[in-house]
This record gives sequence, structure tokens and C-alpha cells, in this order.
Amino acid sequence: MGKTYERIDGRLRTFIEEQPLFFTATAPLSGEGTVNLSPKGLKGSFAVLDERTVAYLDFAGSTAETVAHLRENGRITLMWCAFQGPPNIVRVHGRGEAVLRDDPRFEELLTHFPGIDPTPHGLRAIIVVTADLVRDSCGYAVPYMSYDSDRDLHERRFAREDDASLSAYFAKKDHIATSLDGLPGLPLPLPPLGAS
Repeated sequence: MGKTYERIDGRLRTFIEEQPLFFTATAPLSGEGTVNLSPKGLKGSFAVLDERTVAYLDFAGSTAETVAHLRENGRITLMWCAFQGPPNIVRVHGRGEAVLRDDPRFEELLTHFPGIDPTPHGLRAIIVVTADLVRDSCGYAVPYMSYDSDRDLHERRFAREDDASLSAYFAKKDHIATSLDGLPGLPLPLPPLGAS
């Protein structure tokens, strides 16, 4: 049923690039900590950088668990599943890093996402994942569902924020600068976009 691959290319790359939705999973080192699982969407916010490296844009939200877990231990799994066409699930298990706005690599990484304007979405970081293990499996139990379009709610909500007001919004949230388990999360205030 399942198969292991050494790289993300060919059929695997095409499959994951065509999916409108994927999931990220991270966890703290503590066995008592909170496992985080998040859906990710918005067309153009995901990119395959090379045959072992992928990245996605980390936009404004109500927590920063992924950033906190990656800062602590770097472990991450990404998963895509086919809701249309032949059944398939692909998982990338690897090491991730949150590249923050003031990182010298930030601006170059941003060039890999020409299909989306990140400005109205409250871009916080770029998550870069290096694959240690790539696997696919059947997905026979995944239902058929149709993709109609991206929601415009995220853009409508965060387009009215500038860097200062976005930092103020994050500062009011309980789990942006600190995770649910007390780990350091997103450093605040946010550096302005283009600060690297």
C-alpha cells in the first residue's frame, strides 16, 4: 500500500502542488504538551523549493503553535490528501524552521510565491521544511469533496492591518508570543516587511 520516496519530484510534486489544502502537525518535546494540527490553504501560499525542501507562508492567526514547536525542536509533518481523482495521501516528515521577517533569507524565499500577494494576509513568517521521509498511501477512506474557491475572509480581515496594528493585535492574543504550553512563539513586535 504505502511507499517511501527519496525525493519530492515527478508525480509526487505534481500531486502536492495541485492540492488546495494541506495539514501541518507539530508537537513540543514534552509528552504532556499539546499536539498541534492545522489546515493550510490559500492558493499560491505553498511552494516546492527543490526535491527535498518545501515552504509555505505563515499568515496571521489566533495562535503560533507551529512557530513555537519549530523553534523548540524543529519536528513537523505535512500531509496532503486527494479529495478528487484517484485516492492518494502524501506525507512529508521532516525538520522545519520558521524564517521570520527580519531573517536575511526572508526576501529571497518570498520570491517563490509569485501567485499570491501576502500583504493583506498578515504574513508572519515563511515555514521551510526539509524532508527526512516522504511517503504516500492509498487514501481509500478519504471522501470525495469539491473545491469551489478560497474564502476571502482572511484577506478581508487582515488587509486593514499595517505592521504596527498587526503587532498590537498579536500582543492581545494569549498564544502568539507564547504557545499553549508556555514555549516562546512568535517574537513581537513584528519587524516591518522588507526589514531583512
